[in-house]
Amino acid sequence: MSELRVKIARKQAEAQGICSFELVAADGGSLPKFTAGAHIDVVIKDGLVRQYSLCNAPSENGRYVIGVLKAGASRGGSLSMHNEIHEGDEISISPPKNNFSLEANAKSSLLLAGGIGITPIICMAEQLSAGNANFKLHYCSRSPERAAFIERILNSVFRNNTCFYFDDGEVDQQLNLVELLNGATSETHIYVCGPQGFIDAVLKTAREQGYPEARLHYEFFSAENDTGENDTEFEVALASSGKIVKVGREQTVVDALANIGVEIPTSCEQGVCGTCLTRILEGVPDHKDLFLTPDEHAANNQFLPCCSRAKSKRLVLDL
Repeated sequence: MSELRVKIARKQAEAQGICSFELVAADGGSLPKFTAGAHIDVVIKDGLVRQYSLCNAPSENGRYVIGVLKAGASRGGSLSMHNEIHEGDEISISPPKNNFSLEANAKSSLLLAGGIGITPIICMAEQLSAGNANFKLHYCSRSPERAAFIERILNSVFRNNTCFYFDDGEVDQQLNLVELLNGATSETHIYVCGPQGFIDAVLKTAREQGYPEARLHYEFFSAENDTGENDTEFEVALASSGKIVKVGREQTVVDALANIGVEIPTSCEQGVCGTCLTRILEGVPDHKDLFLTPDEHAANNQFLPCCSRAKSKRLVLDL
């Protein structure tokens, strides 16, 4: 990936298990501009790259701020960020990428954050507020102690547009999705980020109430593990060369292709970031990602080879 060298200007505890990192250009220069919903790839150490959403206001062009949850089931990324990365350290990152952008012509926006999902959502609130847009922010967390950026929100100009919900709070302050989404206008766009269960619940409720996919926007941080019990061997063929490669039961398409010298760029390796999105010319994929929409899954003309497989005996890839 194209890399930027940055320095950790500040590392700060934001809530229980959550730290924020302020990044500035290592050479003292400027950083590329970004828009709400953008993320960066962070090179934590050799071979370990993770994505983190930018959570400061897009109008701030001299720094990037990310929030990192110390995950109990960490694959090494969040633990390294919390335990091994310190103020003054230099790291490499990618320029900002945005797969979760705001709809420019939305009449109203409903922002829903679950836990660490507040990171891209608070950035959206900053951008919408700066543009005097019509929006509401609904922030759910286990408890106030586990909710990052509460003080920042309470001191912001959009504090009156924000509602908080805590699992350990009174029953009457719990989020009622059916009631909330029923009250939205027919032109409202929904933006949701957080744990998979939270996102699934929001999307399920919205779809049951007739929201079209074009007004549902979401970003997963990680995918639930697939045991792969039903996975079988299949083949992938490269359209450019005609080469055919067998993909074993316990092997990914990315790994199988790497064995013959064909490298597909990856980042999350869980099917949530879209970095490895590849076009399919023939065959039927077995989608296991959380990046593509249901309509994109149904089209079966692209897939995420870091996690997805094949239902047909062979996939012909546009490679």
